[in-house]
Amino acid sequence: MAIDQLDGRIIVLLAREPRIGVLEMSRRLGVARGTVQARLDRLQSNGVIRGFGPQVDPAALGYPVTAFATLQIRQGQGADVRAHLATVPEMLELLTTTGSGDMLCRLVARSNADLQRVIDRVVGFDGIVRASTAIVMENPVPLRIIPLVEQAAMEHGQQGKEPADPR
Repeated sequence: MAIDQLDGRIIVLLAREPRIGVLEMSRRLGVARGTVQARLDRLQSNGVIRGFGPQVDPAALGYPVTAFATLQIRQGQGADVRAHLATVPEMLELLTTTGSGDMLCRLVARSNADLQRVIDRVVGFDGIVRASTAIVMENPVPLRIIPLVEQAAMEHGQQGKEPADPR
């Protein structure tokens, strides 16, 4: 789904101030409250906005170590491996991938030693053939979406316009 500039401004405002109300958003954006509510409803129903929950820092919960584990799984075992991995609370994210591995997990642990316990739990399943783990040293660019939202909104605003003269 393409977003326009108003959608982009709504998303950016909501990301910067997640507790802002619809009425205050409409006031700041200079549009009717009903317009903001209709846009929010459409963005949610189309899956652009997936939720409004708090962003929680695992380190603040006592899990300062982050690692990525690439898993190779036995053919035909994908569903069983997914079900197993869903039982590991320290597994924050699971992606299926192409390349040398079949799945990529983002894991957290209380320490490097605790990471071994987490990895043992992850790979302690018959459907997982091999795991390769990389520990995160630093996260200089945390997961971010706003630059992408701004670019998508800007691109939509430029559709149908003549390109600027490069001279």
